[in-house]
Amino acid sequence: MPADKPVVGVTGGIGSGKTAVTDYLQALGITVVDADLASRVIMEPGRPALDAVAERFGNDILLPDGQLDRAALRRIVFADPEQRRWLEQLTHPLIGEEIRHQLGAAASPYAVLSSPLLLETGQKDLCDMIVVVDVSEAVQLERTMRRDDNNEDQVRRIMAAQLAREQRLAGADRVIDNSGSLEALHSQLDQLHAELLERYANP
Repeated sequence: MPADKPVVGVTGGIGSGKTAVTDYLQALGITVVDADLASRVIMEPGRPALDAVAERFGNDILLPDGQLDRAALRRIVFADPEQRRWLEQLTHPLIGEEIRHQLGAAASPYAVLSSPLLLETGQKDLCDMIVVVDVSEAVQLERTMRRDDNNEDQVRRIMAAQLAREQRLAGADRVIDNSGSLEALHSQLDQLHAELLERYANP
């Protein structure tokens, strides 16, 4: 473990509502480390990872201010599995290092690691418990198209590149059903939080 604090991993497919889960837990005072934010940190201008991406894909992958054009990169890697593998080999070790650094600074009774790739990568080895946020694939599709203004084909490609729903559920220690109302979600999270405090607050 990177820290004395227990780590609860939160994952789910695109559009499942991981952010709604982690925002609520954060509001309860829990430190949340977001792998997506860690991936942004390692891709900041001047960092070696961004230089390597620009060298491979050209400066068209950069915005005028030198930041990464994430939408452009997403279009490339989700259309070409070989390019996605190259990007993952570059970024996953760097993201893992940044995550461990942030978890090491956690001050709450337990910390949350939120990651869409938690079960596909070594990130799961950082966790004492795995929570999967689950909705049907139809709900994933509808929510993601509405949220990101992506077309159906692109969303389906992203979903196909992620772990299958059945495999995610098989890797869960706890499943949070996010197909209902926000109130129903918060009720499940209140129960989970109380259980985790009882388990971890006084080890």
